[in-house]
Amino acid sequence: MATGSIIQAGAPAAARCDGGELIRRAAALIFDVDGTLAETEELHRRAFNFAFARHGLDWRWDRAVYKELLRVTGGKERMRAYRTRLGTAPPLSDMDIAELHRIKTAHYAELIETGCCPLRPGVTNLLAAARARGQRLAIATTTSHGNIDALLSQALGRRWAADFEAIVAGDDVRHKKPAPDVYLEILVRLKLGAADCVAIEDSANGLVAASRAGIPVWITRSMFFGDDDFTAARVVLDDLSELGAAK
Repeated sequence: MATGSIIQAGAPAAARCDGGELIRRAAALIFDVDGTLAETEELHRRAFNFAFARHGLDWRWDRAVYKELLRVTGGKERMRAYRTRLGTAPPLSDMDIAELHRIKTAHYAELIETGCCPLRPGVTNLLAAARARGQRLAIATTTSHGNIDALLSQALGRRWAADFEAIVAGDDVRHKKPAPDVYLEILVRLKLGAADCVAIEDSANGLVAASRAGIPVWITRSMFFGDDDFTAARVVLDDLSELGAAK
């Protein structure tokens, strides 16, 4: 479904036109990673299943199960939630969870290195346009630094991090999305007010996190979160290629 630039259902035409101006005037653009920069979640799902098999667990997350589990932010937290849901499953210690996560992260990086997960449409152009405008770039995500580096080293080159002034991952803060912690930390590092920034997200959890920090949010719908409630977003797009008028 093509959504175009949508603020809220029934928003006046003048409000719908404000989105491009909002992003052009922002001092900083803050990006989520999984689902926003690239459709990574299917690779994460496959990597989890690989880790379970390698560890001798009979768990297998199909897409429906994984979509439900994505409401729990953080891979380790997701595994704990699934174990609790099963009830009769064998106990998993923190060491077991950490080892599963290590195997999963390594396999995810191997999958990314095959080149099978390009950046989503419009992402490269938006990054280039932002740099040309002199805007600052940041990343606020629940995923790990290793996962970020695996994806963006493949997509943008090994020196990708030089373009991002602040990078805050899930393990850098006490509470993961939908808590606002990653965004509040970004604002501290950038020394900017919330109204000076725009967050670009793909999920309701991300929308809530950025909104709680007071940052206006653009949504780009993704595979697993396309039917989330995005009423509170300033703009909802199918993908960032629709931002042509905002460059």
